Amino acid sequence: MRGFDNTDAPDRVSEIKKKYTDDTFPYGLGIRLMEAGPGYAGVELVIKEDMLNLHGTAHGGVIFTLADTAFGLAANTRGTAVALQASINYIRAVKPGTRLVATAREEYLTRKTGIYNITVQDEEGDTIALFRGVVYRKGGS
Repeated sequence: MRGFDNTDAPDRVSEIKKKYTDDTFPYGLGIRLMEAGPGYAGVELVIKEDMLNLHGTAHGGVIFTLADTAFGLAANTRGTAVALQASINYIRAVKPGTRLVATAREEYLTRKTGIYNITVQDEEGDTIALFRGVVYRKGGS
């Protein structure tokens, strides 16, 4: 991580972990928080039959949601943050039953913004998608 250093992040990490189960959309899909730390988060999801597109592979929206969840968790470990921009590149198709892991890492942090890179991989370690997001940090000081 380069840029602004937020020293209250460890307390915020604990708060984010506790609040995650109230985030009903990703939690309801089965996205599970594996770990979180200042500017970092890892989440996982097993692709189910009801998450497939017309080609029989994981719907892009499901993969985006997985990456976006890691992004939001990592960014909010630094204080309240809201997305300004997010983009994703899909690399490989995913079949049902595949376990995916999205890992978000802070690339840059200022008092008002943050940039995060998220990698989505399958259980073999193959890259499925690359996601990049920018947040506005509310109340950053």
